[in-house]
Amino acid sequence: MGTIEKAIEFENRKFSFKTTSDRILAAREAKDIILEVNELYKEKKDSKLMDLMKRLTAIKQKIEKRLKGRPLTAS
Repeated sequence: MGTIEKAIEFENRKFSFKTTSDRILAAREAKDIILEVNELYKEKKDSKLMDLMKRLTAIKQKIEKRLKGRPLTAS
């Protein structure tokens, strides 16, 4: 499967993480896909690839935000 197909499949996947390790694996997979798409972007300079990377980065940031959890507030 090509990099772009893998990226689109990841983007369209439904995320329902049962465990923290599922979230960690998804964040790592997103990072790997983004780096692969970035290599393609360096060669082709296609704006569609940049848009794809931005969408994947947004998904990755949501996963990482969920991993870090809410900060403890002073009460």
